[in-house]
Amino acid sequence: MDFDPHLTTDHSPRNADAHQDTPAPDWPGHWPGGRAPTVLQVVPTLVTGGAERGCVDMALALQAAGGTPLVASQGGPMVRELDRARIPHLTLPLASKNPLTIRRNARRLAAIIREHKVDIVHARSRAPAWSAWLACRETGARYMTTFHAPYNFGSGPVGGRLKRWYNSVMARGERVIAISGFIRDHVLGNYPVDPQRVRVIHRGIDRGVFAPDRVSPARLVTLAKQWNLPDDRPVILLPGRLTRWKGQIVLIDALARLGRKDVLALLVGSDQGRTGYREELENRIAGAGLRGVVRMTDHCSDMAAAYLLSTVVVSASREPEAFGRVIVEAQAMGKPVIVSAIGAYQETVVPGETAWVVPPDDPDALARALDEALSLTPEQREAIGTRAMAFVADRYTKDRMCADTLAVYAELLQPR
Repeated sequence: MDFDPHLTTDHSPRNADAHQDTPAPDWPGHWPGGRAPTVLQVVPTLVTGGAERGCVDMALALQAAGGTPLVASQGGPMVRELDRARIPHLTLPLASKNPLTIRRNARRLAAIIREHKVDIVHARSRAPAWSAWLACRETGARYMTTFHAPYNFGSGPVGGRLKRWYNSVMARGERVIAISGFIRDHVLGNYPVDPQRVRVIHRGIDRGVFAPDRVSPARLVTLAKQWNLPDDRPVILLPGRLTRWKGQIVLIDALARLGRKDVLALLVGSDQGRTGYREELENRIAGAGLRGVVRMTDHCSDMAAAYLLSTVVVSASREPEAFGRVIVEAQAMGKPVIVSAIGAYQETVVPGETAWVVPPDDPDALARALDEALSLTPEQREAIGTRAMAFVADRYTKDRMCADTLAVYAELLQPR
């Protein structure tokens, strides 16, 4: 692809619709009638993940905006963040897909809505969303959702119809938040939703964490020693759990075509029990003669430092990403990125200015992009990093995500 590292980025036309429905207001304030809402968010668990991170971030933002946040889930380590902020967490078996449990949860949620005078229930996953929808029908509370993924439709005519019906609860909100334009198109293309009810609000990263000046030299040294990184080799980073659709095999095949032994590629992510796929990757690495070039590491707890230690960050996903937080984080850290031309990645980079965009499952194209990225001069790399950081700061921050979601809450405080 053509890539000019000296271009000046004009962000306005390419993603102009990303926030057009929900301009970021000044908060706290601007609540209809001057009364901030009580909002109950429901998620299956608070263990890890984008839905869970968004839930906690929004609870904290609503509290700061003068509202009353409540969270219901089956629990998990992230409950501690709510406890520290004295935000009530209500433990219910919301991860269960058992129809009887969903009904019981609906009754429990209805009681919570009445007890706490909940104005809005915000559902972020299908099983708890069914309970929330039923509870809102019973109590009159406003019901909204966030669509975090393009849910599949199963197989066969009967199974497909049943799965589509099960998924449809996420499209029944009075407002439906889509975490990317890709997800918005999926919702509108597969469910009978009035487009006026859909709001695109991209997930946001914490710039207090993902900023180059927030990572101390000591953290870089610690991680470099942990990974035993050589000082004289460029580092190619592919973060993501070890699963086939994340495209680790595509990167390995691309590195075989690249033919360079003076680079180090790190596949960073847990196999989550997929030991067969890990063995397949190990065999692929050995078969390609890349044992000294490709390493697999487990989950990394300091990704900000990992990005800074890298030369280029790759996502070789073979299936569409709903948002793709890793690539936004990497750009926030000033790193050039290479992504597959599918899903939301086509929204979260600026092709030819902050990123190389290559066809999915195409090792030859990925090898060519890697060759270009590794050949950048320091000045070119710095120019790309500056543009990438400005691009993310303008669009994909946690503050922006929270302000836009608060604006949706304010919409729902208006009379029906």
